Amino acid sequence: MHDIDKANIDTRRETPTPNLAGRTTDLSLAAALSALTTLGAYIIIPIGPVPIVLQNFFVLLTGLLLRPRWAVVSMGAYLALGAAGLPVFSGGGGGIGHLLGPTGGYLMSYLPAAVVVSLLSRSLDRLSRRKEAGKRLLPALTAALIGVGIIYAGGAPWLKMQLGLDWSKALAIGVLPFLPADIIKAAAAAGIARAAAGLIPSHMGKASTNRNGGHE
Repeated sequence: MHDIDKANIDTRRETPTPNLAGRTTDLSLAAALSALTTLGAYIIIPIGPVPIVLQNFFVLLTGLLLRPRWAVVSMGAYLALGAAGLPVFSGGGGGIGHLLGPTGGYLMSYLPAAVVVSLLSRSLDRLSRRKEAGKRLLPALTAALIGVGIIYAGGAPWLKMQLGLDWSKALAIGVLPFLPADIIKAAAAAGIARAAAGLIPSHMGKASTNRNGGHE
């Protein structure tokens, strides 16, 4: 009897707690999305001072798939690696100079955009829980589109200041050419996030067991 009890105790000790397992999942996903954001920086369509890249697609996906604090970890790590000089920005760029250059405003908007997308998608999703499944793509899409707006709001003024442009010129080269592609990216990110519902514990507000616990 004592041997059986001891075996049960040992089994419980060897089994990871749900909270630890959830955190491991979150950390792994945060690292993967940070790496994918780097990969997106190397897929470039050069059309002027601000190239079309896939970085912001993965920023939106980060917000949709991760809870806010893990979105901070993922995008914070990405920006920190870039600031340290690693070639994680578009075209293999890196360093503080890149963050302070014409496209730096877009880059520095990644973290707040991911966090807002995360918070907003979860809030809107909770409000739509009683909707039909087919209608629940809207919260993710709405949050992703707002995330696109946040990146523009940070990037266009910085671009204007760095290049000495007027507002019409800044919008013409830093916003308008990218809108169609960014809307498509937002829709794609929302669709992927919606398809991942149930597969990822932290997705769309599903905490990991313990709820307390074109541009650059």
